[in-house]
Amino acid sequence: MPEKYIHGLGEVEAKLKMLGEGKAAKNAAKRASRKAFSVVRKAAIAYAKAIDDPKTMERIWKNITIRAGKISGANVKMRVGIRGGARHYVESKANVRKGLAGKTYKTDGDKTNPGGDTFYWRFKEFGTEHSPAEPFMRPALQNNISTVTNDFAGIFSAEIDKELAKL
Repeated sequence: MPEKYIHGLGEVEAKLKMLGEGKAAKNAAKRASRKAFSVVRKAAIAYAKAIDDPKTMERIWKNITIRAGKISGANVKMRVGIRGGARHYVESKANVRKGLAGKTYKTDGDKTNPGGDTFYWRFKEFGTEHSPAEPFMRPALQNNISTVTNDFAGIFSAEIDKELAKL
């Protein structure tokens, strides 16, 4: 039998077979991954608080959130990110062809976000030619990846038990 990447999932696989393919399993996986990724969100908030400029009104850490990604097939995706995102279309072939390259588009990065308009978080995370990178999102995941995977295994098993109890 091949070795599992996340330990403790043998029991979970048996429970999943009992539950079958469907919405119940996906919902359990979504809830489990959201709870497991809360560790990464908390770490990112702590790192962002350390680099936030107290002279400005915007607070990057207040805009850090967990969101579900697009689901394809049986996969569940969860993202930890910053509300607001980018403001400009990238210089890709498709955008150049459509005449969009370099133009601004509307994002939800405005003053109504809890931390204000923090579109500049990418400049802090990746740096620019004028300022060095001060990463806070990447270390939040890298330092907690084993915690997330172990937490997911336990939480997912409990969530599947809840779904099985409903049957």
